[in-house]
Amino acid sequence: MDIDAVGIHRKLQLNELEEIRHEAYENARIYKEKTKAFHDKMIRSKTFSIGQKVLLFNSHLRLFPSKLNSKWIGAFVITNVFPYGAVQIQSFKTGQEFKVNGHCLKPYYDLFEEPVVEEIPLHAVGSNEA
Repeated sequence: MDIDAVGIHRKLQLNELEEIRHEAYENARIYKEKTKAFHDKMIRSKTFSIGQKVLLFNSHLRLFPSKLNSKWIGAFVITNVFPYGAVQIQSFKTGQEFKVNGHCLKPYYDLFEEPVVEEIPLHAVGSNEA
């Protein structure tokens, strides 16, 4: 065995390993960029206006989850809209104001009326009623 040849072969193997590791890091970076672009494209922007009624996501439910509890609390009214998605809301019950992230809100539809459905009686076809 030639020690010099073994040393050169070992250095080549280490260089190949470093190239493979660098390529893996580059592929992971490209993958993350693509998935972030896809995720950002699917996010719907929410626009809120002052005086609009909203519901607030109840983040405390993660500690005590239960199936029948609603994930949304409210209704609140928007008193101020700040740049970059921050929103100031006021509670109807207590009158307390606080700032929240706009992603934790969804519009509240106050009066939802069910449409009136006309009932039409169905008669048997071919019946001889006179």
